[in-house]
Formats: sequence, structure tokens, C-alpha cells
Amino acid sequence: MLPFAAAVVTPLVYRVLRERTAYYAAAVALACFGMVASQLGTSGSVSYQWIPSLGVSLQFYVDGLSLLIGFLASGVGVLILTYSGGYMHGEPGKAKYYTALLAFMGSMLGVAFSADLISLFVFWELTSLSSFILIGHYTDRRSSQYAARKSMLITVSGGLFMLIGFLLINHVAGTFAMFGPSGILSPENAAMTNEQLHAAGLFVPALALIAVGAAAKSAQVPLHIWLPNAMEAPTPVSAFLHSATMVKAGVYLIGRFRPLFLPEGVHAIPDWMLLFAVLGLATMTITAILAVAATDIKELLAYSTASHLGLIVAGFGFASEYGAETGAFHILNHAMFKAALFLVAGIIAHEAGTRKIKHLGGLWRDLPITAAITVVAALGMAGVPPFNGFYSKEFLFESAYHAAEIHGGLAWLFPVVAVFGSIFTFLYSIRFLMLFFGEKPKGLGHVHRPPLTMLVPPAILGTIAALIGLGGVTDTFGVAPSALNGFVGSVVESTLPPAATAEAAEAIHFSYHLPTSLTPAATMSAITIGVGLVAYQYYDDLHQGINRLLTVNPLRANWWYDNAVYGLNDASVGAIPHIQTGLLRTYATWSLTAVTLLALGGYAAAGVALPSFGFAPGMTPSLALVLGVAVVGAFAVSIAPSHVSGVLTLSILGFMVAIFYILADAPDLALTQLVVETLSLVIFLLVLDRLPTFYGEIKRSRAIRDGVLSVAVGATVFVTVLVTTVANPNSIASKFLEYDFTVKEAGGHNIVNVILVDFRGFDTMGEISVVAMAALSVLTLIAMRERGETQ
Repeated sequence: MLPFAAAVVTPLVYRVLRERTAYYAAAVALACFGMVASQLGTSGSVSYQWIPSLGVSLQFYVDGLSLLIGFLASGVGVLILTYSGGYMHGEPGKAKYYTALLAFMGSMLGVAFSADLISLFVFWELTSLSSFILIGHYTDRRSSQYAARKSMLITVSGGLFMLIGFLLINHVAGTFAMFGPSGILSPENAAMTNEQLHAAGLFVPALALIAVGAAAKSAQVPLHIWLPNAMEAPTPVSAFLHSATMVKAGVYLIGRFRPLFLPEGVHAIPDWMLLFAVLGLATMTITAILAVAATDIKELLAYSTASHLGLIVAGFGFASEYGAETGAFHILNHAMFKAALFLVAGIIAHEAGTRKIKHLGGLWRDLPITAAITVVAALGMAGVPPFNGFYSKEFLFESAYHAAEIHGGLAWLFPVVAVFGSIFTFLYSIRFLMLFFGEKPKGLGHVHRPPLTMLVPPAILGTIAALIGLGGVTDTFGVAPSALNGFVGSVVESTLPPAATAEAAEAIHFSYHLPTSLTPAATMSAITIGVGLVAYQYYDDLHQGINRLLTVNPLRANWWYDNAVYGLNDASVGAIPHIQTGLLRTYATWSLTAVTLLALGGYAAAGVALPSFGFAPGMTPSLALVLGVAVVGAFAVSIAPSHVSGVLTLSILGFMVAIFYILADAPDLALTQLVVETLSLVIFLLVLDRLPTFYGEIKRSRAIRDGVLSVAVGATVFVTVLVTTVANPNSIASKFLEYDFTVKEAGGHNIVNVILVDFRGFDTMGEISVVAMAALSVLTLIAMRERGETQ
């Protein structure tokens, strides 16, 4: 809650601190980091009542996976907010910027620690809302508006799919709780919930719906298109949201639900692996190819982010323990080297004045420290040993090869595609690194060194990435195991299916090291680096060839998105003249049609049975005759030649109802009906005297349409009356007839008056409201007539 509280007062703080608000926000993030660190080594949940009637609570849970995301959200947040102090100097809208960043950090912490499906969804959508504000920071730019709308449309839509998946799980499990005694993800309940989903036929739908939400947030193909456009945001936003935190929400969701959808151990359920392994490897490869086609350094990093997220998704998709280690470890590794590279890109853009790749080169002479950071981060991104990204890439190769060995056949495409995509990853990583080496372009002058506030954060991230890589080296030679082993092991344990028993979980010992023998994974890494070095000589040819392919519109996902969105806009514009005609007849038609379809469709979907027809007890020939006359009068209204004759015929129906009450021994109701009917008839005739007697011809098609609609509306009312009166009201009537219960208790003297005033008070008030609305409608019609509107 601390980031949200701090965000509320940030506009007031900005009035006092101005530019130094960045350090206030960084202090808030540091406090959050300290609170997350205080939970290290603990596990468990805490719950607060929120919506008890729906079984929804604000429940939070601590385990390795939630701590990892919590550390990234708060720890990287400290560095990004500090960096913003230098980067955002002189930029507009800083109060809004820091408010939104703090709100985003709070939302991301909520996603990490939420242990209730509904509260997880709420925090999930809050990340989309705050990112919308941050991506559209430069509100005067059309490109920023476009990027913010696109990210909002895709991520929020994905969140709604995810919500439906959550509701399906709740439908079979009967709870929104994720952990605890009844939690769907707790080891003792995950397998049972899985079986319930299968039994209800909802396993695949729930899995697919949650996958859409994860894919939208983590920019998986074909929903990756919002991420490159999101680079319109200030660079610190790109480093924070689109490398270290927000895009990690999707892979976090996959890791979190892995125990539910993968409950029986290694390769037991093909649905999970087929979905996420294929999706992840496809995203990893396609977006790596698009990164090679990039012309802007932030565009390159955006596509590379989607590619590495695909690697994480593929890792979690493989059912082996290697898959869990791939996903868990690469979440950390990617956050370190990619956040550092985004901050480096911000330094380049800020100091060199351009982000165009072809205009940059030889930057190490002016930016030596930044160059050193880039070497560590870019080689880690490339998967070159002994840098940090190499180790988690090795785990991916192990997972892919292991899956191919077990399944055979087409499963051998897993390692092949993993290597192919990694070659392109190597290519764009080296291309980014070469911005600092080689000859400086002629048009690029002296590049100023950045202020310390912009240099220290990427240096810290680069140092952490280097230490992670060094930990693998020391572990290889037995000098000292990496301090990360225990923590990453706890993250891996959080994503294991419940079939991994407590003894097996305790036996898990995560470690990473350089290859000491020629394993399949080491061979795949060697092929990746070797082919990548050879292919880099043809980088420009590959770059141009891919861009030529992208000139074919159907090959670009953005072409499909733009045509769909703008096509819907055109359809809306085209539909307006037919829907908003300014005629009451049109609006009544649309409204009544919608109500009729919804009501009758609801009855049909619910399987509502209509009561059997027949004469009620006590039905005499006199009553039957009166009701028959009423039916004839109702039919006569529809064929009346004029308004006056229609009103007079309609009054026959009303008077027959009054006679029915008399014959049914209800004189008070009959008197009321006669008075109301007489007054209505007189008022109708007085009004008709002031209205035109003839309104013009009506088309046969319109008359048929109106006739069909009127029959449908009448049928809806008829069915509704039958459905709502099917219950036997005798028990209620007998209760009202008890004098002590009604008249005496209410202090009245007449049972009818007591029922109307005490028991049907709201109903009576509703009737008065109806009369008032009818009066307003009459006044409106009269006013329209005075303006000459007679249709």
C-alpha cells in the first residue's frame, strides 16, 4: 500500500521538491525493497475481508516466485526513479510521471503477492491503467496517443479473457483463494482442482483463457505488437515497465499457474507443453528476426524483450525441472541485462541526440563506462559464456532437448527452433554492442558524458549481471557456490507441480555452471555462437531482406491490427446514420428489440418451463365470456382505422377487466379500474383532439417490421407474466389475511390500505414514478410537435 499512498501525495510533494521528486519516489521504492527483503526466507499468507458475500478477500502470499517479482518491482524501481532524476530534467508532466510510476510499482507488487483471483485481476488491470498513462506521457504526440491506446486495448482485453478463466476455475473449485487450506494452487488442492476442471470439460478453456491474458501482457506473438510502439514512452519507463516488471507479469502468471495445470509431473499433460512451449519458441524466434530488422535502438530492445519473454514462456512450458529452472532464472537474468541496456539506450539518445542505429558507432571513446556496461549486458543478452544470460539459455536448450528425447517425432523441432531463434538473438545483441565500437559516423559529433544519476543505475544493474555470470564460473571450479542458488531454487520450487513431494522439493538444489563436458545443450550453444559469428558478416543483408519481406502487408501483425481497429471505426461511422436517426420510432425499435431478445433468450438459456394451460378453479361461463370479449377488444385495437376508434376499442378491454373484478368478488378493484379507465378514455380523447388525425403513409416493410416487433414484445410480456406467476401465492395471501400480522401490527384499519402503504410501499412509489415519467413523455411529445416534428 505504501506506493499507492505515496502516489496520492506526489503532486503536493512535487510543488515543494520539483526536480528532486525523483529522489522522494526512489526513497519510497527503497522502503518497499526493504519490506520485500524482510520477507526473504519466509512463506505463508495473510488475508483481509473485502467482499465476503462473494468470497473475495485481499489475500497476499509469500513464496520464492512472489519475492522474485517483488524484488524486481521495488529494486529496479529504486534505480529507475533515481535515473529519472537526470533523464527527466526539463521534461513536461513530471508530477503525473512520478505519480503514475509509483502507482505502477504498487500495482506490480500487488500482482506479485496477490493470493486471491479477483484481487490479482484488480492489480493486474491497475498495471495496464498506469502503463497507459506512462506510455502516453507525451500527450501532444499522435504516436504516443496511438501507442497508449494500442497497449491499453491489447493488455486490458487480455485481462478480460484471463478474468473469464478465473471465473471458470471458481465455478468448479468454489473459491477464489489461490493459497491456504482451500486454495486452488495449494499442493493439497491443485491436483483436485485439475481433476474437477477435466470432469467439467473446462480444463482447456480455462487454460486457453489464462494463456491469452499472459500472452497479451508479456507480448507473445501475435499480441507482441503493442510493445515496440510502447517505446514512445520516456526511456526510464521502457526500462522499468517493458523489461523488468510489467511484461514479467505475464510470465509470472504462467509460472504461478504451472502447478495447477501441470499437476502430475514430467510430461504428463501435453496440453500445457503444446501451448506454452510452442507459443514461447515461436515468439522467441519471430521477434528475434524482427529485432534484426529494427532501425532504432529502442525498437531493437523492444523486440528483443518480446523474444526473451518467449524464452521464459517456453521454459515454463516444458514440463521438466529444467523448464522451471529456465523460466525462474531467466526472469532474473533478463531483468538485469535488459534494464541496463534500456538505460544505456537512454544515455545514448540523451547525449548523442539520436536513436537511429545507422547514425551511431564508436561511442566507447566518449562513453567508456557506458561501453563497459554494454559489453556485460549485451553479451549476457547474446547468451555468450560466462555472462549471465548464457546459463538460463543453457537450461532452455536442456529442456528442449529433453522434451524431444521423450516425445520424439515433431518434438525434435523444439531444439531446432530454439537454436535457430538464438542465432538471431546473438546477431541483434552483437549489433547493439557494436554501437560502441568501430568508426564513428561523420555526422555524429562529440557525445557528452551523462550525469552520475544516469550512469550509476545501469552500472549497478551491469555489476549485478556480471556477478551472476561470475557465480557460474566460481561454481564450475568449486571455488564458492553462487549466493543466488538458494533463492532461485525457492523460485523453482514455487513453479513445481504438486506431484513433486515435500521430500523431492527439499532435495532440489539449483545450481548453474559452465559446461564441463560436451552435452547436447553445450553443443547447441556452440552452434548458436559459431553460426552467429559467421552470419554477422551478412547482418546488413539480413536486415534489408527482412525489411523487404515486411513490405508485404499481410506479413505484418500491425497491418492486421490497424485494419481491424480502423475498420471498426469506419463501421461505427457508417452505422450512425442508421441508428441515430433522430426518430423516436427508431430508438423504440432498437430498445424493444434488444429487451425482447435478451428476455426470451434468457428464458430459453435458463430452460424456464411454462405452466400448463387450462381454466383456473372457479372459472364460470360468465367470467369466460367477459375474458373472451376482452380478447376480441384487444384484437380490434390492432385493426382500428383511426386513433379515436382505437382508443374507444381499447376502453372495451379496460371495462371488461373491471367486470371481471366484479364477478370475482373484488368490488374495490373494479371501482378503481372503472375510474382509471374512464379518466384515461377522456384524457386520450382530449389529447387526440389536439393532434393530427393522419400522419401519412407507412411503407409495407416498416409496417411488417413493426407488427412483428409488437407481437414479439407482447409475447415477451405474456411469457414473463406466466413465468413470474407460476408460483402458488396462497401462502402469501393467507399470511396477509391474519389480522394481527397485517392491520393490527401496522396500526391501520383496512387490509388493502395496509398492504398498499406498508407492504407495497416501494411498489406504490414505483407506480407514482411511472405516472411522472409518462407526464414528462407527454410534455416532450407536445414540445416536439411545436417544433414541427410529426414523425
